[in-house]
Amino acid sequence: MSARISDPLIDPDAPASANVEKLLIIADALMRNSEQNNGDRSAAFEEFHRAAVLEDRVRQRTRDLEATLELLNQANAATERARRDLSQAIEAIEEGFALFDAAGALVLCNSRFCRALPDVQPFMRAGLTMRDYIRICSLSAHLALPAGVMPADWEQTRLRRHRQRQVFNVELTGDRWLQVSEQHVAGGGTVILQTDVTQMMRLERSERGRLLDDQARMIRATLEHLNQGVGIFDAGRRLIGWNWRLAQMLALPSAMLRQGTPFSALLGQSRWQFQLAGGVHHADLVAWVRTRSGRPALSFEMRHVSDIVLAVSAQEMPGRGFVLSLSDVTRERMAIHAMLRANATLEARVTARTEELAEALAHAERANSTRVRFVAAASHDLLQPLSAAKLFVAGARDDAETPKLHATLVKAHNALTSVEAILGALLDISRLEGGGSEVEITPVPLDALLKQLTDEFAPAATAKGLQLDILPSRMVVRSDATYLRRILQNLISNAIRYTAQGRILVGPRRVPSGVRIEVHDTGPGISPDEQVAIFREFHRINASASAAEGMGLGLAIVDRACKLLGHKLVLQSQPGRGTCFSVELPMAPAHLRPAMPDTPPQIPIEPGEHGGRIVLLVENDDDLRAAMSQSLDRLGVSVIEAENGEDALALLDEIGITPDICLIDYQLGPGMTGVALAVALAAQHGPRPTRIITANRSPQIRAAAREVGLEIIWKPVDPEELAGFVLADSIGA
Repeated sequence: MSARISDPLIDPDAPASANVEKLLIIADALMRNSEQNNGDRSAAFEEFHRAAVLEDRVRQRTRDLEATLELLNQANAATERARRDLSQAIEAIEEGFALFDAAGALVLCNSRFCRALPDVQPFMRAGLTMRDYIRICSLSAHLALPAGVMPADWEQTRLRRHRQRQVFNVELTGDRWLQVSEQHVAGGGTVILQTDVTQMMRLERSERGRLLDDQARMIRATLEHLNQGVGIFDAGRRLIGWNWRLAQMLALPSAMLRQGTPFSALLGQSRWQFQLAGGVHHADLVAWVRTRSGRPALSFEMRHVSDIVLAVSAQEMPGRGFVLSLSDVTRERMAIHAMLRANATLEARVTARTEELAEALAHAERANSTRVRFVAAASHDLLQPLSAAKLFVAGARDDAETPKLHATLVKAHNALTSVEAILGALLDISRLEGGGSEVEITPVPLDALLKQLTDEFAPAATAKGLQLDILPSRMVVRSDATYLRRILQNLISNAIRYTAQGRILVGPRRVPSGVRIEVHDTGPGISPDEQVAIFREFHRINASASAAEGMGLGLAIVDRACKLLGHKLVLQSQPGRGTCFSVELPMAPAHLRPAMPDTPPQIPIEPGEHGGRIVLLVENDDDLRAAMSQSLDRLGVSVIEAENGEDALALLDEIGITPDICLIDYQLGPGMTGVALAVALAAQHGPRPTRIITANRSPQIRAAAREVGLEIIWKPVDPEELAGFVLADSIGA
């Protein structure tokens, strides 16, 4: 039973009917065995069952193995075909081809690889290392080593090139050349291609030779057409090239100009006709030619006995040769001598003319200085009676009994105010032009300044029907308070003057450089042609405007004051779309105490309220002193008048009265100044509220008053400013 079970259940080679009959017998036996339920038979059946299952598994595994083997055979066949194709492709390459793996061992090569090195080719077998390949090549009898290079040197050079993956040419015996190219491949291997470039190198050499011949002919033609004489010498100091100008300039016989003529022979032939100049002697030229180290460029001149001058330049060439070039500079030297003679004459004329111009300039400067002093003096002298006239008119205006008289006096007062503005502008221009302006850069708070400008210009804008908006600001800038106020006054007054309707906007704006104060208006605008001219003196866009509306000095003062202070002034305007002037100022620390501009507080004049106050008035101009005294009387204060400092001190000492307030003119005649008088009064009677009165706005007077802590009331004296000081609540009776 066990032997039968070990037999195959189905014989693949037997007919199908026999296998079916066999299976039916087995099935019948199995059924009988099941019916008998015998234990031994059951064990035999289980063994038979396991054998059948095992056989089925073996058969399935056998089929799988056969399929796998079939696939492997197909893959091997494809690999073999690919190898054959690769070998055929490599063999078909016209260049020599070799593949080395990442370890530097030869994998394969074609028959053309190292064909030019027959003694190397037998060693090209798989497994040959790159280093051994290079060493064998260095020992090849077909390798043409450069002069002085040993095989070991060539081997080291070739190894460096291998590491750098270069393309290079290798010279072989028999005037043959091989180009070698090394390239990386994936995985770290190296591919070497060898290309026979012998024919290419020979053609290139032939072409180079032809080009050299052509260049030689061109050089010869060029030399013959040069105006310079040229001589070319080799390392042995023998003549190898020249042109006809060389023989002509050196007066050499034709027999000497031939290949191989020594330089010394040419020098000996010409040295008796020419004298060297420029600090070079014949011995120096010979030493330069014989120098074995590098020769520096050499330049000198040769003067012929017939006064012909030749400029010579000597330059070393590659290969230790040198070239001499000669230029005829006779005309240039003659022109230079003539120019030197003319220059001497011209220098004398220039010196004389310079002296004349210097004298004229000094005269102009003296005239300008005289003009500036005259304008300043005339302005001061005019401001004296103008102050008196304003005060008298102001008093008469306030005392006028009829409206018609009052209106007339108001117009007279306005006319005097216009004259005052014109004189002030002229004085400012004179001061700015004469360089007599002294600026005091201090922190200036914009809030107070803009508020004062609002109070000052709001009535004028309202009277013209314009909307004036001056925006407040808490920023603090660095500038001269007086000049900054004058700049903004001129810009705002110009905007009001030229704007017929609409709005005027004044406001500061933060910019990277600090603060920019802008003055916008809705006026007619300024054409581009006028935008430069408006900053000139006495230039007005509306030429028909009356002098009362300005003399065209406002923007000239703004421009000069901005340049003096270093503030950037910008104009933006389009005709019909308004104008914007802007002034850029640097920021200042807000915590510093700023200097406030001199602005009078607007205090209404109500006479009779301060009758107990005593005012000392010292003024050497009789009319102005009378006008100021009359104005002070109307304020209800008692006035002590004096003409100069000495009279004032003597009068106070005589009457034994100490004044409550002092108003002192600065220029009091040949004696003491107003500042000196104020100091003397303070020493005798103690500190008193004091103001210096002057029309002179020079920096010296400002400094003198500031040094002793005094403020200035500028002439022409404004009645409101005078009242504001005299009637101030902080002044005790």
